Amino acid sequence: MTYNQKPKPDDRSDNVEKLQSMIHDTIENMEEAEASLELATNEEQRAQIEAKNERRRESIDAFRAEIKDEAHAQQNGNNR
Repeated sequence: MTYNQKPKPDDRSDNVEKLQSMIHDTIENMEEAEASLELATNEEQRAQIEAKNERRRESIDAFRAEIKDEAHAQQNGNNR
């Protein structure tokens, strides 16, 4: 069966808000992981938690860069 569906237009008007929410959620996850470090029973668990938080920090940096790009695009009227 073939459907003649058109793709939805790419509405990026709320991307900045979504990215800010993602940053907030990631920071909360980092804080919970930091608290769990006290309960880690061995060095391997501690290393895994610390490595994951480092990846989270990298993600937050990428989210912030994307927010700048999106905000700049919105200011220029490029909601694609």
